Amino acid sequence: MTALIWAIIAFVVALAVGVFLWRRLSTGKPVKTETPPEQKEFTFELAREMFAPEHDLPPGTPAMDLPHRYGQDRLVLMARDPYWLYAYWEISAARQEDFKEQYGPEAWHASRPVLRLYDVTGVPEFNGGNALSYVDIPVNEESDSWHIEVGEPDRAFCVDLGRVLPSGEFVTLLRSNVAHTPRATLSDRLDEEWMWIEGVYRTLTRLQTGVSSPLFIAEMRERLGVAPLGISSTALLERGNDR
Repeated sequence: MTALIWAIIAFVVALAVGVFLWRRLSTGKPVKTETPPEQKEFTFELAREMFAPEHDLPPGTPAMDLPHRYGQDRLVLMARDPYWLYAYWEISAARQEDFKEQYGPEAWHASRPVLRLYDVTGVPEFNGGNALSYVDIPVNEESDSWHIEVGEPDRAFCVDLGRVLPSGEFVTLLRSNVAHTPRATLSDRLDEEWMWIEGVYRTLTRLQTGVSSPLFIAEMRERLGVAPLGISSTALLERGNDR
């Protein structure tokens, strides 16, 4: 009976395919199916939204480019790796005008920009005059960022952006955050105590699921020669009995 049903289905499918091919070969044109009007409209609108040329945008539409400057005073210092820092900044027009008012209208062009790098490792609160040491780094007038080679892993640094007057006086314009360079070696701290989790060690030592805590302790003692730190066998026994 099942074979007969499948034979009927195959015959119907073959008949439908034959009729379709006969109509296509007899007319010489591909068979077209009519698309509902609402589906045509949706397809057209979707294509127009996805592939609309730029000249179709409303006149006066602003560009979406990010601004190069935001008109805010800022100086950010970051650690790139154990030996290098990266600083970027922006000086507002208002800050430049304040400098000119205090030191003269020609002072900005007569002075030169400098990054003053301070080593503030171990300094609780840096105030500009209590650094362990500092070094001046000349920068370009047009620059707004700089890579700084410090060569000192595991240290703390702060940087001032300022200008050096013809008299040699350094005038601070902006001060950055404190940045810490990471270690270049493994940590030498050995006083951490890590809690041994029974489920993790079951997986690591390939113990079977459902092994009781006493068996787990015995297995760990046999394989590692020690008991888990910070977990007594009594506590593990109590946990095992609660299951």
